[in-house]
Amino acid sequence: MTLIKSISGIRGTIGGTTGDNLTPIDVVKFTASFASIIQSTSPKKRLQFVVGRDARISGEMVEQLVNATLRGMGIDVINTGLSTTPTVEMAVIETKSDGGIILTASHNPKQWNALKLLNGKGEFISAAEGEQVLELAENENFKFAEVDELGSIVNNDTFIAKHIEKILELDLVDKDLIAAANFKVAVDAVNSTGGISIPPLLKALGVKEVVELFCEPTGEFPHNPEPLPENLTEISRVVKESKSDLGFVVDPDVDRLAIVMENGEMFGEEYTLVAVADYILENKKGNTASNLSSTKALRDVTEKTGGDYFASAVGEVNVVAKMKEVNAVIGGEGNGGIIYPELHYGRDALVGIALFLTLLAKKEMKVSELRKTYPDYFISKNKAQLDESTDIQQLFEKVKTHFSNYQILTIDGVKIEFPDGWVHLRPSNTEPILRIYAESTSMEKANGYAQAVIDLIK
Repeated sequence: MTLIKSISGIRGTIGGTTGDNLTPIDVVKFTASFASIIQSTSPKKRLQFVVGRDARISGEMVEQLVNATLRGMGIDVINTGLSTTPTVEMAVIETKSDGGIILTASHNPKQWNALKLLNGKGEFISAAEGEQVLELAENENFKFAEVDELGSIVNNDTFIAKHIEKILELDLVDKDLIAAANFKVAVDAVNSTGGISIPPLLKALGVKEVVELFCEPTGEFPHNPEPLPENLTEISRVVKESKSDLGFVVDPDVDRLAIVMENGEMFGEEYTLVAVADYILENKKGNTASNLSSTKALRDVTEKTGGDYFASAVGEVNVVAKMKEVNAVIGGEGNGGIIYPELHYGRDALVGIALFLTLLAKKEMKVSELRKTYPDYFISKNKAQLDESTDIQQLFEKVKTHFSNYQILTIDGVKIEFPDGWVHLRPSNTEPILRIYAESTSMEKANGYAQAVIDLIK
C-alpha cells in the first residue's frame, strides 16, 4: 500500500496505478475534493488559496497539477514555489486566504510526495473536514468553473523573508544577544527548502559563521531525510571538525528540528521542545501540551514552573486542538516539532532555532552543558510493518489484556503507563506501519518495555 489517506492530507509514492499510488489523477482528484469542501462552507463567491512545496524531485510536477486544478475550480492561487510548511501556514494568515496546500511528504524518502491541507487559519484541517474530503474524492462529484470564472495564479516568493521578519519581532527572540554570543552554527538542510530559509534566518539573527551542509534545494536527499541519529553522521562529523558551537538539522519541509551538540552527539529530538518550552516558561507562566508519544521531560519542566501539562492524540491537528483547549503557551511533538502560538499554530523549525539560540546565549553555556540541566529519559522508537490483513484492534485488545494491571490510555492507540516509563503503540498517520515507542529512565529499560510489546504482538 503506497497511497495513504489521512485526515490532514494525502500521501503516496509517485507513479504506478491510479488509486494505489500518488498519480497525477489522484493529485487532481484530491485537490478538487478539498477545494469543493472549502467552497461549500464559504459564503464568498471567489476563493484564494496559497500553494507551496518542498524541493523533492516530483514537487514541480505536483505543483503544476494542483495549481491548474484550483484554477479549474475557479480559485485564485498565490504560488510560493519552494517554501517551508510553516511559511505556507503563515502565508495563508498573512494573505487572508481561504485555504492552503503544502506539497511535501515531510520525512519520507524522495519517491514520496503528499498534499497537506490547510484551512483559512493556516492550520491543518479537522478530522471531520478530512473525512469529507476523502468521501467526496471517492465519489468524484466535482463541479468545475466555467471558462469566464477560471482562477488566476500569482507567483510570490517573498514569504520566507516575511516569516523571518515575524520571528525577529517576537519578544522572546533576542537578536542582539545571539549576535553578541558569536555562535558558529552548522546546518544540514537535506538539499531541500531548509537551505533557502535557515541560513538567511541565522544571518538575520546575527550569526556570522554558518557552515552549510546539503543546503542546495535539489531534492536529491543525501541521506534518509528523517532527522534521526543514524541518519546524521555527516553533520555530526562536520560540527566537530569545524569546531561549531552546534548544528541544526531539519526535515525536507522544515517543521521538525534536531540539534547536534558541540561534541557531535545528539541533543535529542525529544529535547528540542523541552529546551524551548523551558525557556518560554521561565518568561511566561502557563500550560504546555504534546502528544502521547512525547517525553515525560516536558511534564517535568512544566510542573517545575507551576504550569500544567496535557497530552493529546498524535498528529499536529490534535496537539493544536489541545493547546487551544488548555491555553498552552508552548507545545508540540517529540519529533522536534515546536508550536509557538505567539507566532502561529503550526510546527516551526525556524522559530525553534531562534528561541533555542536565545536560550543558549542567555545561559552562556555549551549545548552539552545545557542538555545536562534536563531530566534524563530515553526513548526507544520501533516500528512493525502492516499489511491489509492486519487486525489492529485485535492487536490492541491483546496488549490491553496482557498489561491490564497497569494504567492504560486509549485516546490514540494504546499507551501503557509503567511506574518508571511507558509504551505507546499506534498505527502511523503517514506510513503503513505500527509505531511502538517506549520511554524509561535508561535505554535498556525502554528497549525492554518496547520488546515486551513487540514479542507479544508477533
